[in-house]
Amino acid sequence: MQYDLKIIQSPTVFSFSLDAVLLGDFAQVPRHDRANIMDLCSGNGAIALMLSQKTKSLVTGVEIQERLIDMANRSIRLNRLESKVNMIHTDVNEIKNWIRHDSVDVVTCNPPYFKHTKESAKNPNQHLAIARHELYLNLQELMKATAFLLKTKGKAYFVHRPERFLEILDAMREVNLVPKRVRFVYPKEHKEANMLLIEGIKNGKETGFTVLPPLYVFDQQDEYLPEVRRMIYGSNRKES
Repeated sequence: MQYDLKIIQSPTVFSFSLDAVLLGDFAQVPRHDRANIMDLCSGNGAIALMLSQKTKSLVTGVEIQERLIDMANRSIRLNRLESKVNMIHTDVNEIKNWIRHDSVDVVTCNPPYFKHTKESAKNPNQHLAIARHELYLNLQELMKATAFLLKTKGKAYFVHRPERFLEILDAMREVNLVPKRVRFVYPKEHKEANMLLIEGIKNGKETGFTVLPPLYVFDQQDEYLPEVRRMIYGSNRKES
């Protein structure tokens, strides 16, 4: 779909990228106005803003960094979406102090991808390091918070790296988030996958796991392929 949104970002603080667009498209949210939808690790609010175009329900973003909260709130005002999107400035690990247990219908998250160890190289820019490395939130903590929030049969959607796929499955199962669908994303044909999109259902049935067709981003001329172009620019537009 075409979002037609103006989103404030900064290369020195935070810029959303293709993974956010893919997750915003992959996540299925109710169209009605009675759902409770949350986007964790919301950054500058890009995914929350995208989801607001797919539902009449309120979308709540959760972000730990004050600078990113400010950017998100300015984007919300810029797009006149104050009644559809709001932001909570807190650590995901503290979300229980803000939101009731078993009260959310859909959770999305584009989390930090990289483990935090003493040996791991980190971006010297603290804003980018927090967004990309598990400095404040690791995979197990994310799944625990997601399971806390979701109602039974509520759905969770994540974008992550394929090299952590098995770890993601284990972490989901530990908190009764049953994996239901996964889609691997490839930069182009004959390349290794560099992203994955995964859906889980809280206390869902163990049967019925689906591996969706691969998603290729670029053709051999490094132009966006039609499906990705649609996600970014809408059905009737091409990149400028």
